[in-house]
Amino acid sequence: MFVMKNIVLFIICLAILCGCAMQQDVIALYDRTTVLEQRNVELEKDEAQLKSLMQECIKKQGKKERLHKTKFADMHVMLDGIREEIRALNGKLEEAEYLLKRKIAALEDAEAKSKDILDKVEERSALNYDRIVNIQQYLNLESSGSDSKIETVGKTEKGFSEDEVYTSAKQAFDQGDIEAAREGFQKIIKQYPKSRHTDNAQFWIGEIYYREKWYEKAILEYQKVLEKYPKGNKVPASLLKQGLAFLNLGEKATARLILNELVVKHPKSNEAKIAKQKLKGLK
Repeated sequence: MFVMKNIVLFIICLAILCGCAMQQDVIALYDRTTVLEQRNVELEKDEAQLKSLMQECIKKQGKKERLHKTKFADMHVMLDGIREEIRALNGKLEEAEYLLKRKIAALEDAEAKSKDILDKVEERSALNYDRIVNIQQYLNLESSGSDSKIETVGKTEKGFSEDEVYTSAKQAFDQGDIEAAREGFQKIIKQYPKSRHTDNAQFWIGEIYYREKWYEKAILEYQKVLEKYPKGNKVPASLLKQGLAFLNLGEKATARLILNELVVKHPKSNEAKIAKQKLKGLK
């Protein structure tokens, strides 16, 4: 009986001891759970912050990518434009090169034709000049009495300067006093051969004969301008009037050659414009 009591007491003590141990375990577990929960809360906060940072990074990265894509697209468009412009320039360059070659070929052809025309003009002019010289010699034109008359007038008018003589002769020509004009212009040529008026005086002598419709003599006087004063300002006018004189004589072929020579040698002169109009009528 005593033994049973001891066993029961032992069991009761053991139960009490076991209960104390379990309570301590529960408390320990509770404390550990609390710590874990706090740690979990902190981890969730950290996770939320990381998510926020990641979203911001993603947004920034997205903006950068879009910006890069936009820049790349713009650059691609610009490069396409440059390539297109280069192709257009190459096309224009090829066209310009082609046109330049054509112009050079046309100029070379025109130069060759002009040379042929000039050769024909010179040949025909020489033939006509020789023919007119023969006519002149036959008619004794160069030894006319008017020349001796001019010499007499020149001797009596030595007091006038070359400018005064030229001005007086030109005024006489403009007023229709042909003889006085002829005398004055011939005086300039004989007494002042190096005067700045000499080439003009020679031209106006040709104009006097042209006005008198003595076209053969006018042609000779114009020829003197061309031969003696090739750099004078009356060369284009002399060629024009020479061509018109031959035209008045019915020498259309010769007139055409001389007018062509004028157009080729003095293309920018007013006389060349007149010559072109005359040439149109001769076609």
